[in-house]
Amino acid sequence: MASGASPARRVAHKVLMRVFEEDAYADRAFASEAGALDPRDRAFAQRIAYGAIQMARLLDHAIERLGGRPVTAMDPPVRNALRLAAYELAFLDGVPPRASVNEGVELVKASRARRAAGFANAVLRRVAEGIRELIGGLPESTPQEAALRHSYPDWVAETWWREWGPEDALALMKAQNEPPETAVRVVGTGEARVVDRIDPQELAERKVWPQSRASQLAGAAVGARPGERVLDLCAAPGGKTTQLAEVADEVVAVELHPGRARELEENVRQLRFDNVRVVNADARELPEDLTGFDRVLVDAPCSGLGVLAGRPDLRWRAKPLPELQRELLRVAAERVKPGGTITYSVCTIAKAENEDVVDAVISDQAKRVAVDPSLAETWPEYEHPRRSGVLLTLPHRHRTSGFFIARLVRTA
Repeated sequence: MASGASPARRVAHKVLMRVFEEDAYADRAFASEAGALDPRDRAFAQRIAYGAIQMARLLDHAIERLGGRPVTAMDPPVRNALRLAAYELAFLDGVPPRASVNEGVELVKASRARRAAGFANAVLRRVAEGIRELIGGLPESTPQEAALRHSYPDWVAETWWREWGPEDALALMKAQNEPPETAVRVVGTGEARVVDRIDPQELAERKVWPQSRASQLAGAAVGARPGERVLDLCAAPGGKTTQLAEVADEVVAVELHPGRARELEENVRQLRFDNVRVVNADARELPEDLTGFDRVLVDAPCSGLGVLAGRPDLRWRAKPLPELQRELLRVAAERVKPGGTITYSVCTIAKAENEDVVDAVISDQAKRVAVDPSLAETWPEYEHPRRSGVLLTLPHRHRTSGFFIARLVRTA
C-alpha cells in the first residue's frame, strides 16, 4: 500500500475534526473540505464521515472497551482517526480490515499526534478483532441500552420510548441510522419524485429542488391558492418558499440570519420567482405593515428529531424549542387575517414540540384559532396516530423524514 492515507479518508478525518473539535456543522464542513475529490471518492468520504459522526457514541464505547483507554484521554487527531477506522471495521463489508487499520494509522502519522501511531495501530488491531462481536452483543431492552447500541443521546431514546413504546422507538432509531431518501420537487409541477441520485444538470438548470417528500407535504399543506398573500416566517433556504410561490400571488419570506437570507434571495432568483419578497428580520419583530395575510407558514426551528438520518451531527446538538415555537405561532396569529390559516410544521417527533405547542397556542389565543381537520381529510395516510386532524410522517413507517404538520384557522 502506498504511504499516506487516501484522499477520501483525509477529507473525512478533517470533517470529524471540525465537527467534534470545532463544533462545525457536518454538511458545511464536508462541502468545504471535499471540493477536490472525484465523485467516487467524494461519496466514500461522505459515507464514512457521516457514518462515524452518527455512530460516534457506539464507536467510542467499542474503542474504549477493546482499546482499554478513554477516548477523552486521546489527542483529537487520534480519537477521530480511530472513530473513522472503527466505523469501517464495524459497518463496511467491502473494505478489508487490514486496509482500514492501516489507513487509520496513516491518518495519525500525518497529524500533529504522529508519535501515537504505534498506539493507534495496537488499538485498531484489537478493534478489528472484536468490534462486530461486541456491538452484536449489546442489549437494547431499555431506553439507555438502546441509546448506546444505536448511538443516540439517552434523552432521545427516552423520549421515543415514553411516547411511542419500545417497538416503535427501536424502529425509529434503526430507520434514522439508515441513509435518507433522495427526493426532489419538480419545479413548476409540484411533483415529489424519489430518485437514486439527483441529476446534476437538472439541478444546475433549477428544474428540480432537493426536498424530502415530508418537507414537500408541509409546503402543500399550507393550501396556498392563486390571488393569495402568504407569509413564510422561517424561510431559508427556500424550498417551501418557492413551493408557495408557484401558486400564491405574493410570498413574504422572513429569515433571521443575514447569510441565510442572502442564500434565500439567491435561490429565489435562480428559480426565477419575482413574486417573493425576502425580509431579513426577526419574525418576532416584524414591520407593522406585514399583516393581513391569507395564510402563514411557520416552519419553526426545532430539535430536528425527524431528520437525523440526513444530519449526522444533529443528534449530538439537538434540543427542544417549544417556547420559541409558541412565540412564532403567536406572531402568525397576529399577522393572518380572520378566516385565514396558519400552518405549523416542524421536522421533529416529540410531543413537547408538536401537539403540546398547538394546544398551548390555542389556549393562549383564547380559542381565536382552531385546528382545521380538513388537513387530515386530504392526506389520511399521514394522519397522526394519536391526534386527529393533524399530520405526522414517521421515518420507519413512511420512509421519509419525520414532520409534524397542523393547520390552524383564525376564527376571529
